[in-house]
Amino acid sequence: VQLQASGGGLVQPGGSLTLSCTASESISAITAIGWFHQAPGKHHDLVSAITRSGSENYADSVRGRFTISRDNAKNTVNLQMNNMKSEDTGVYYCADIAEWRRGDYRWGQGTQVTVSS
Repeated sequence: VQLQASGGGLVQPGGSLTLSCTASESISAITAIGWFHQAPGKHHDLVSAITRSGSENYADSVRGRFTISRDNAKNTVNLQMNNMKSEDTGVYYCADIAEWRRGDYRWGQGTQVTVSS
């Protein structure tokens, strides 16, 4: 299943943005899907994940500001980002957590988010 991120853009500090992860096929069989943040010159950091049953996990840096949601019927996973900070700037990707953990993950197209006044 190919996962593609979209919805990025330019937002002011304190603003909000919603990212969407769209799958090429049904996501109902995928155990967990995560959102990753890659700051300039850095590695991919897992910021949030959601399981097939709807359990959510967040990195400390985004907990309370970001909300992940999953719609199996629409094959999408969204990331609502509120009270955004300059350190949220970077490229965001979504991925199948199980495949990512196997290593050497082939990242799909990410979406650029820039937080700046």
